Amino acid sequence: MTLRDPHGPVPEGVSAFLAGVVGTVCFGAFGILGLGMLSFFTDVDIISVEGLTLWPGVAGMAVAIAVFACLLAPVLRRRLPPFGAVVLVALATALAHLAAVWLSAMVGGAGLAHAAAAASQIVVRGSSLVIVVAALIAGWIAVALRRSRSGTPRWPWERDEAE
Repeated sequence: MTLRDPHGPVPEGVSAFLAGVVGTVCFGAFGILGLGMLSFFTDVDIISVEGLTLWPGVAGMAVAIAVFACLLAPVLRRRLPPFGAVVLVALATALAHLAAVWLSAMVGGAGLAHAAAAASQIVVRGSSLVIVVAALIAGWIAVALRRSRSGTPRWPWERDEAE
């Protein structure tokens, strides 16, 4: 006689890949939405440096999304990823965003003073805080998905009659 779990095998939960994709898409969406709302409600441009185009901001967000995805992936590969690791991912993502804006402004020929002004505006006007909060929320969602052990929902008539 064998004993088996009457509820069936323990569900595996969401795969690390799927949780990473959901987290990355959420971060991109929350980050862009948050920066747009910040600009709208404060009635100030995110970066308003004379002679600087919009490309440093675009490059900064693209790099932030890539860094977020790359740093979150190893966290999600663990069987039970810790929620605390999301804090480090969020801080590193905000620093990467700041560095990418500064570097892309320098590469774009804005000069050291203009690049430094753009980077300081990101910090002082709250854009870095928006990036950190968006990364925290999206990372938490991804880790929560990975840690959940729920199975596929089933209607009562879909259950096995032998149980």
